[in-house]
Amino acid sequence: MGVDFLNDAGLWIPVLLVIAGVVLIFSAVKVVPQGYMYTVEQFGRYTRTLSPGLAFIMPFADRIGHKLNMMENVLDIPTQEVITKDNAQVSCDAVVFTQIVDPVPAAYEVNDLVRAISNLSMTNIRTVVGSMDLDQVLSNRDDINARLLKVIDAATHPWGVKVTRIEIKDLTPPGDITEAMARQMKAERLKRAQILEAEGDRASAILKAEGLKQSQILEAEGRREAAFRDAEARERAAEAEAKATEVVSEAIAKGDVNAINYFLGLKYVEAFAKLASSPQQRTVIVPADFAGLVGAIEGVKALTDNVKRPSGPDTPRPPGGTSPFATRG
Repeated sequence: MGVDFLNDAGLWIPVLLVIAGVVLIFSAVKVVPQGYMYTVEQFGRYTRTLSPGLAFIMPFADRIGHKLNMMENVLDIPTQEVITKDNAQVSCDAVVFTQIVDPVPAAYEVNDLVRAISNLSMTNIRTVVGSMDLDQVLSNRDDINARLLKVIDAATHPWGVKVTRIEIKDLTPPGDITEAMARQMKAERLKRAQILEAEGDRASAILKAEGLKQSQILEAEGRREAAFRDAEARERAAEAEAKATEVVSEAIAKGDVNAINYFLGLKYVEAFAKLASSPQQRTVIVPADFAGLVGAIEGVKALTDNVKRPSGPDTPRPPGGTSPFATRG
């Protein structure tokens, strides 16, 4: 039996040595994934940091202390009730974006890094929101985010953590305040609508007045132009009348009495024609002494005949004297 035991022991020793070698190799070789960094501790004391890739440590003496995620992480801040400066209660939550920039402080300067950042964010949200009125809180989210980022980033810097961004996700005032704000918004929009309507009516009235003004100006200019044309026409008529009178006067001065007879007879006929064609005159009263009109016509006829015949000392005169109106006295 002793020989068998020794033979069995001789077989198991190489196997144990192989197993020990494999364990030794696996304990000495470490593969660090991309985006992570490992801290190495020797007998409980930090010695170095392993970067992504293949690394070797001393078996049994060294061990991996912390596996740190160096990528940017998103941390949700739970909803909490905050009292504003004007004693209004607001429910708010946030989201924080963090990134480890120095693995050693993040691993050994703070215990439970995520919980520390979460509590730090909650307390600073209460501080910042509590220092503002409700209207400022609801309308100045960018200001709140900037103030929170500045404070929290400064507080996490000793931990080797960079706060890249912080955003307020939701700000919810109580129901009664929300209802009051809705009524206020409705009243404000109604006021704006009335103001816009009034401004539209005013603009319409101004445009109508401008149009009426331009119309009156154009109408006045038209009347002025018409008056100018009428005056010019009367002036031309007066010039023609003066010219005719001048011709008649020259004819009279030369001893031609028929010219004055023609002139007076023409005026007489025109006046009688106007009297007969007047739309307001429905009844025409013919003078009792109608012979005057006949005499005038005869005078015009005689004058026309004289114009057609050559004049001379032997030219006979029209009957009734030198003028058709001579018998009228």
